[in-house]
Amino acid sequence: MKAMRIEGDWGLENLKQVDLPDPEPGPGEIVIGMEAVSINPRDAILAGGGYGRVGGTLPLIPLCDGAGKIVAVGEGVEDFAVGDLVCPTFSRRWMRGLANTDAYKGAHGGPIDGTAQEMMLIPANAVVRAPKHLSAREAATLPCAAITAWNALAEQGDVKPGDKVLLQGTGGVSLFSLLFAKAMGAEVFIISSSDEKLERAKAMGADHLLNYRDVPDWHKAILKMTDSKGVDHVIEVGGSGTLEKSTAVVRYSGTVSMIGVLGGASGEFGLGRVVTRNLRLQGVTCGSKEMFENMVRAMELHQIRPAIDPGAEFQLKDLPKALKSLPEGRHFGKIVGIV
Repeated sequence: MKAMRIEGDWGLENLKQVDLPDPEPGPGEIVIGMEAVSINPRDAILAGGGYGRVGGTLPLIPLCDGAGKIVAVGEGVEDFAVGDLVCPTFSRRWMRGLANTDAYKGAHGGPIDGTAQEMMLIPANAVVRAPKHLSAREAATLPCAAITAWNALAEQGDVKPGDKVLLQGTGGVSLFSLLFAKAMGAEVFIISSSDEKLERAKAMGADHLLNYRDVPDWHKAILKMTDSKGVDHVIEVGGSGTLEKSTAVVRYSGTVSMIGVLGGASGEFGLGRVVTRNLRLQGVTCGSKEMFENMVRAMELHQIRPAIDPGAEFQLKDLPKALKSLPEGRHFGKIVGIV
């Protein structure tokens, strides 16, 4: 089989296609014939050696997102059969509950080999059936961005009908958050630097649109829109570039879910407002297998389909180029690769 693997040293220049033996499942294992993968900022950071020892050792097959049909089943596997469309979970060691140290030790794409391979050998308890209404291409977007959005809003955020949710940008986590928040009955505010992307978000259900290039003090504008009360929940992906404004726009005792640091991972930040306004600043990274299964049931019930950028699709051999393009932010939704 063919796979993409980082060898020799960290860096996208060392991510190359290799030939590996076809895997055979042992007891309790399955082999997935991978049909599609999807990429995340996490993958580019890991490929560059980011996250330190948490990222694993070389050689390493990257990516944590993917989907495909089972092509072989090992002895003792009863819950899955050849032909089932499945997704690997984010981590082989995170079955339920909130994150702990052990959960990240089993993460695909670092430190454990990930989905960028034609055939993936994996324990049967580390996969989830894909939503019945999705294709492999659509299901490939779920294990990282989708479960992160679901965890932030449904599992830890406790979003209720009528809540006001603020989203930043139109990347994977933000657009999954839009879909889930609307399914929960929330009122959604979204900011972006592109009027075109804002209109596409509106077509997906966003209630309030704001171009932050036109309105740099977007937090003040949103406060005015909410009669100075603020929003209930912010999905924070900008990091130091937006966190100050996020804590200013969220209501007293509201929640800021810190998911990304696209605008910077360090910088000055006033902590006083977090205390005096009784804010909840919650870090969120992916989720457990149990959360994944909860999300799948919700997606099937509401017939939720992910937003995929058709203009950014790539072939697996072109993975380094696709990862290099991520910081440019030209895409809308998820970028999918065909295996």
